[in-house]
Amino acid sequence: MDKKISYENFIDSIIAEDLKKGFNKKDLKFRFPPEPNGFLHIGHLKALDLNFSLGEKYNASVNLRFDDTNPSNESIEFVNAIRRDIKWLGYNWDKECYASDYFEILYKWSLILIENNLAYIDSQDSETIASQKGTLNKPGKNSPYRNRSVKENIKIFEEMKQGVHKEGEHVLRAKIDMGSSNLLMRDPIMYRVIFKNHHRLKKKWCLFPTYDWTHGQSDYIERISHSLCSLEFKPHRDLYEWFLNKIVNQSIKYPKQREFARLNLSYTIMSKRKLAELVDKGHVKGWDDPRMPTISGLRRRGYTPEALKKFIRTAGISKRENLIDVSLLEYCIRENLNKVANRVMVVLDPVKLIITNYPEDKNENVQIVNNPEDLNSGTRNVSFSREIYIEREDFKEIANRKYFRLSIGKEVRLKSAYIIKAISCNKDNNGKVTEILCEYDPKSKSGSGTIESERKVKGTIHWVSKSNSLDAEVNLYDRLFKNEFPEKTEGKSFLESFNENSLKIINVKAERSVENSKVGQIFQFQRKGYFVVDDDSKKGSLIFNRTVELRDNWTKKN
Repeated sequence: MDKKISYENFIDSIIAEDLKKGFNKKDLKFRFPPEPNGFLHIGHLKALDLNFSLGEKYNASVNLRFDDTNPSNESIEFVNAIRRDIKWLGYNWDKECYASDYFEILYKWSLILIENNLAYIDSQDSETIASQKGTLNKPGKNSPYRNRSVKENIKIFEEMKQGVHKEGEHVLRAKIDMGSSNLLMRDPIMYRVIFKNHHRLKKKWCLFPTYDWTHGQSDYIERISHSLCSLEFKPHRDLYEWFLNKIVNQSIKYPKQREFARLNLSYTIMSKRKLAELVDKGHVKGWDDPRMPTISGLRRRGYTPEALKKFIRTAGISKRENLIDVSLLEYCIRENLNKVANRVMVVLDPVKLIITNYPEDKNENVQIVNNPEDLNSGTRNVSFSREIYIEREDFKEIANRKYFRLSIGKEVRLKSAYIIKAISCNKDNNGKVTEILCEYDPKSKSGSGTIESERKVKGTIHWVSKSNSLDAEVNLYDRLFKNEFPEKTEGKSFLESFNENSLKIINVKAERSVENSKVGQIFQFQRKGYFVVDDDSKKGSLIFNRTVELRDNWTKKN
């Protein structure tokens, strides 16, 4: 963890107050409880960083606990992806736990609630149960099965565990108050039958507890001191505490649930259900597609753990919902990569340029600094020859005075090389430029120490030698949604905001120095942005993903 970043927030104040009131610092313990029904996304990073930062600050342990109570949507693939992402981010948990570790004790506690007339079997279907819930202004209706005998409730509950009854035939509900102002307290469901293969337990269990029944008890079993969750779980706090009050040993302090606002990011979906829909319907190429806001997608996009943590800590922990502009995230990655990414020359839209007065058989090396922000990055030699590639947008046959790149009769400097002047150009039948003909000043080579080499021209452009270039593929990514609030499209599907142009694949010319780059290696392509070597790259076939442009051009484009 980065100890240089101050990370004080209102959760710290809550813990400090508890310590002041006599809570033993040695009893502090935190947890991160993901459900293995998808990949972690950047919204989860807020909870991750909060819990692990608190663990480090107070030298307290942090558990990783998988909330694996619904085998319908969970898989070992998601478990492994969550583990991998957390480790990549640099967090280390003390103990790996699963809600399914506690199924036996949860079952026994449920029997105690039934015996104490605090839970009952309801044999109505889910639609009927939902219709009896009532509204904020209208109390709910008691189930006709609410006063079933304890003996019959226990009998059916045990049969549910044994797989005697079909899915949806019965559920176990807590007996609380159908007139409560908190709708979650109106006899919530605790158990349901699901005949699905569990990723750990296989077919051992077909009786699965709900989140609300499992979560607080799991926290209690693990002796979690502060159960930190996002704001949408605040109404669940009453239920969390009701269950604990009914089953825990009152001599042991039970966990304290406290809530913070979740991360809301512009142009981004944070719903795992909706992200799963993008994957399942083929709108993206999997959970780790670099356009996805998943941790795996962001890693593949070229985002670094340092930049992601800086973003989360800059955005802060708040009590109220707010929308964070995605440009803050992009700023954090630019700031980080500017310091660590070596510069290379890659031409994204190449057009051939011929230096007519440069010897045809000559090749020479020019020396280029790898990263001017890092004095220890060193230099590299890049091959220069008579024929090179430049960006098509860096040449205009006729240009106005504000255009400082190459045009007929005007000069520019080739990065770390010579000054050239455009003489003419050749075009195809459609009027598209196919070749640019130039002349160079032999005495103007950058760094040669001559008077001519110090001559100033207003424009400098990057280039790649034709004879020593490397073909590569580049994925140009844009924002996945066109709407700033894609999750709040009233009466419309969030997919209506999907950006069909969020991926453009191009073939480029790169300098030879990137030939042996490793997957995950990040570069700044001169004047074009930051790019990372993609997972699908193979020897002799490089694929780069654009991480972010050098500056925020989204406003200009829209």
